[in-house]
Amino acid sequence: MNLLRFDSESAWIHTVCSLWRDRLRTKPDLRICLPTGTTPAGIYAEMSRSARAGLVSFERASVFALDEFGGLAPDDPGRCRHTLQRQLIGASDLPPAAFHFLDPDDPDIAQHCADYDAAIGDGFDLMLLGIGLNGHLGMNEPGLPADSSTRRVELHGTTIQSSARYFAHQNLPPWGLTVGLRTVLASKEVWLVANGAAKAGIVRQTIRGEISSSNPASLLRQHPNCSLFVDADAGALLDSPGRL
Repeated sequence: MNLLRFDSESAWIHTVCSLWRDRLRTKPDLRICLPTGTTPAGIYAEMSRSARAGLVSFERASVFALDEFGGLAPDDPGRCRHTLQRQLIGASDLPPAAFHFLDPDDPDIAQHCADYDAAIGDGFDLMLLGIGLNGHLGMNEPGLPADSSTRRVELHGTTIQSSARYFAHQNLPPWGLTVGLRTVLASKEVWLVANGAAKAGIVRQTIRGEISSSNPASLLRQHPNCSLFVDADAGALLDSPGRL
């Protein structure tokens, strides 16, 4: 795992977006999986500005949503699909048919998840991931197997409470659908991003602690092409940058 540390959040955002623009220029038909949450919001804002300014194009790319909350109204603005649409997709030239998302209202969840995996195919060229306070990746909570596929999952209490910031109501989702760790680990390139002091503990545990499914993010240390981007606050408990 390559560790990249930055003195400020703005430098952290600038570098991630610069590399992302380069990837799209080199491979315009990039297949990418994207998360939602507060962590990537600044990155998406900058990529949206880049798209509007004509500095980058998503015209030939494909975007897959990493996960989706269950138990919500289809039009709930807190759904991951709608959040991605607001933060990035709607400001880009990505064709509507190239935006793939999970549907927790599908009457056959198991088949829907299998179809999603089939659409993913051989995997992603690039996967962008945040890291949960307990190390979860997407909705892959601690203890789930590394060979898991896209499926329905029950959310841990800490994840449920953390989701409250996305909703204007108290009907917090207890479950969701997520791309599995098998697909995460099979991606050609993975970027793990973390910012803010609240993530300092789990960042240190992820790269200095035991590699175990009890901290799903630690499994990425075994990935051949994974980079961890941290700002000064998220990296405050680390000893030094470099390859781990």
